[in-house]
Amino acid sequence: MELAKAYKECEKVIKIHSKTFYRAFSMLPSKERNAVWAIYSFCRTVDDIVDESDNPEEELAQFEEEFDRFLSGAELNEANWIALSDVFKRYDMNVQAFKDMVKGQKMDLAHKTYETTDDVLEYSYHVASTVGLMLLPVLAPENEKALRDSAVKLGYAMQITNILRDVGEDLDRQRVYLPAEVMSRHGYDESLLLEKQGGQAFIDTWEEMASMAEGYYDEAMKSLYLYPPSSRIPVKGAAILYRAILDQVRKNNYNVFSEKNYVPVNEKNKLLSSYQ
Repeated sequence: MELAKAYKECEKVIKIHSKTFYRAFSMLPSKERNAVWAIYSFCRTVDDIVDESDNPEEELAQFEEEFDRFLSGAELNEANWIALSDVFKRYDMNVQAFKDMVKGQKMDLAHKTYETTDDVLEYSYHVASTVGLMLLPVLAPENEKALRDSAVKLGYAMQITNILRDVGEDLDRQRVYLPAEVMSRHGYDESLLLEKQGGQAFIDTWEEMASMAEGYYDEAMKSLYLYPPSSRIPVKGAAILYRAILDQVRKNNYNVFSEKNYVPVNEKNKLLSSYQ
């Protein structure tokens, strides 16, 4: 398969599955944009194995073997590997971040519950902060090390946002990410959550986690100046659009049990135009 076609296949994946990231990172120059598509395709493949496969443990083990072959220099013919191979040639990629991301997906297979906010942050590091660490060599090669802490915090913020948006969807998969200590603090617990019971105790729990996410967004944006101008707008755009999901849930009276909350296109346009 031609390299250009491989990148196009990766672009299709992000265009379908993450309109927010696609919108934000479409503003990058073409070389960096293609690299983001390839990295996203890697992450999406792992995520789909865990969420959609009938045999996720077996398929994930096969994927890890394939990734090891990729790292050892084997030529793999699928579009995602062809594109990612080009990315690894062009940039000094953080291999451990890729491996940690796969480890995070295994945490979902364990169907564990989360007792503390630290537990949630550890999970968020593996499934979201790692993506930021994968992207840094592409987005800010000269300041990659200086931006690692910021990328981790932005990953925390975005994953907590995901958790707060997807409460009902996760319950349908028998997954609970709201930490028990936070629920308990507000007179809420897992039994009420499993019944999809809202009310003030749930809202207070939700808002404590949302405040935590918003704090991490603020912290991450303090280092925005370290990104080159070509990357600065897409990174800030992704953060602004993702953070807006929290306000969308608030506007929807905290209904995260039966509706998928998303930021409408016209609202995205307003948010993006306000800082460009």
